[in-house]
Amino acid sequence: MSAHSTTIPAGLPVADTCVDLLVVGSGTGMAAALTAHELGLSVLIVEKSSYVGGSTARSGGALWLPASPVLGADDSAAKATTYLDAVVAGSAPRARSVGFVEHVPAAIDMLKRTTPMRLFWARDYSDYHPEEPGGSAVGRTCECHPLDTSILGPYRSRVRPSIMETGFAIPTTGADYRWMNLVTRVPRKGIPTFGKRIAQGLGGLLVGRHYAAGGQALAAALFAGVLRAGIPVWTNTTLLRLDGDRDRVRGAVVDHDGRQVTITARRGIVLATGGFDHSMDMRWKFQSEALGANLSLGADTNTGDGIRVAQEQGAGIALMDQAWWFPAIAPLPGKAPAVMLAERSLPGCLIVDQHGRRFTNEAADYMSFGQRLLELERSGNPVEAMWIVFDQQYRNSYVFGAELFPRMKVPQSWYDVGIAVRADTLRELGARIGVPVHEFVNTMDRFNENAYAGADPDFGRGRSAYDRYYGDPTITPNPNLRPLTKSPFYAVRMVLSDLGTCGGLKADERARVLREDGTAIGGLYAIGNTAANAFGTTYPGAGATIAQGLVYGYIAGKEAAREAAKG
Repeated sequence: MSAHSTTIPAGLPVADTCVDLLVVGSGTGMAAALTAHELGLSVLIVEKSSYVGGSTARSGGALWLPASPVLGADDSAAKATTYLDAVVAGSAPRARSVGFVEHVPAAIDMLKRTTPMRLFWARDYSDYHPEEPGGSAVGRTCECHPLDTSILGPYRSRVRPSIMETGFAIPTTGADYRWMNLVTRVPRKGIPTFGKRIAQGLGGLLVGRHYAAGGQALAAALFAGVLRAGIPVWTNTTLLRLDGDRDRVRGAVVDHDGRQVTITARRGIVLATGGFDHSMDMRWKFQSEALGANLSLGADTNTGDGIRVAQEQGAGIALMDQAWWFPAIAPLPGKAPAVMLAERSLPGCLIVDQHGRRFTNEAADYMSFGQRLLELERSGNPVEAMWIVFDQQYRNSYVFGAELFPRMKVPQSWYDVGIAVRADTLRELGARIGVPVHEFVNTMDRFNENAYAGADPDFGRGRSAYDRYYGDPTITPNPNLRPLTKSPFYAVRMVLSDLGTCGGLKADERARVLREDGTAIGGLYAIGNTAANAFGTTYPGAGATIAQGLVYGYIAGKEAAREAAKG
C-alpha cells in the first residue's frame, strides 16, 4: 500500500467502529493518544488534512516547560506558579495554570518513554515577562535535538511541511537561529553553529539520514511514537458532529473522503483540532474586522471545527478575541507572510505607522506586539499601515525574513509589488512610503538621538532581558538600539499575522470541556488551541502554546484512562 493512503498504516479499513478514545487532530493530540495507549486504552486518531502534525509541525518547536526535569534544579513549581499568577492576572482560571505546572514532569517522562524525542534547555531564552515576580531571565524554554526523520520510513513525507523550508539541509534549532542571525557580528558563535548544522544536515544525507529541527522534529518524534505504538490514524477525515445526550458525548460522525462514518468512543473524545485560524467569519466576528484574510501561519485546516461541534453540545467558549499574534513581512501574492522574530529587536531599525510615528516597543514579545495593535484599534487610533525601517548597516549585518542573509540585496519582486521601498535619504523614504514627511523625520531624529545615548524613553526598548536576547551583544550600552545613519535606507511593509488563535472551549484543569455554567460535559476533552488559553491573555514564554497542548494532552489521556478504570 502507498504511504499516501488515507490511513496510517496504509490499507486500514475505514468503517463504523468503536474505540475507547477518539482523538480528533494530529498535532499535540498525539500526546493524548500516546498517554491513553500506554495506559491500556484503544485509540484512534482522525486528522482533517492529508498530513500529520498540524500547526505543531509548522512551528518553531519550542516548549515552555517550567519546573521540568530538562531544566534540572534551575526552577521550581512554586516559582513558576508565582510567575503565572503575575502574568495571567486572573484572565484564566488559576487551576489551569496550576494543573499545567503540576503535570509538566510526568508529561515529559511519558514522551521520553514513548517517543524518540530528546529535549534540551535553550538556556538564556528569557521568559517573555522576566521582570514579573517569579520570572526567569535564563528562561524555561526547551527544544528537541535535531531528529532523523528517516525513522518514519515510508511515512516521512506525511509530516506537515514547515513554514520555514529553506531548501538547505540545515536542521536549525531556535537556539541556533540566535547565533546564525548574528554570524557577521559574532562570528566566533555564528560560524561554528552554521558549520555544525551544515555538517549534520549534509553529512546525514550522505548516509541516508534526514535531520529536522524545530516543529518538524517535534511532530516527527510524536508521529514516530504513534507508529511504534500501532495507533491507527485516518487522514482526510473531517469532524462533522458529536453524538451523545445532554450528559455525555458517546461518539462522533466524521467525513472520510466524502463518506460519513460513525465512531463510538467508549471513554471519551479529545478535541485537538486547532483554533479558528482560517475561519475569517469567526475571526472578524470575535477579533477584528480589520484583520487581513488568511494571514495566519496556523495550519490551513484550522477552521474552528472542534469549537463549533462542541458548542452544539452546550460547551462554553472564552478568550475568543485572543490569538498568538505574530508581526510578519507582508506576503508576496500567493505566498504566506514571513515571520519577524529577531528582526524587530536588532539595532538599526524601528517600526512606524501610517502617521510616520512609532507606536510600541519593537522588541516586545510577538503576542504583546499584536495586542498593542488591537488595543490601539479599539481606542480609536488604529495602525492602518506598518513599516519596518532600517539602514544599510543593518542590511549588511543581519538575516532578514529567514531568507535574506547579510549583504544580500532586497529582491526586486519586493519593490515591484510595493512591500519594499529604498531611498538615499530619510526624507525621501518617508515620502515614498506615503507617511507625513515632517512627522517621519521628527520620529527618526528623536529615535537616533536617544539611540546614541542607548535609551528609549518612549517605549523602553532594551530594558527587558527578553528584548536583549535577540539583540546584538556587540552594540553597547543597549544591544537593541543604534541610530540609523548609513544610507541607503529601506522600509518593508508589515502585517499582523499569528501562529493560531488561542480562544476556544472552556476547559478545566482535567482538560474536560465545560458548559457555560461550569459543569463538565462527560467524555469530552479539549486541548491545544481548541481550548481557551490556559494562560489567559498572556504568552508566558517561548513554546507556551505547544507545551500546554502536550501537557493537557497527557492530562486528557490520563483522565480518560481514570474514567475507564471506574468502569
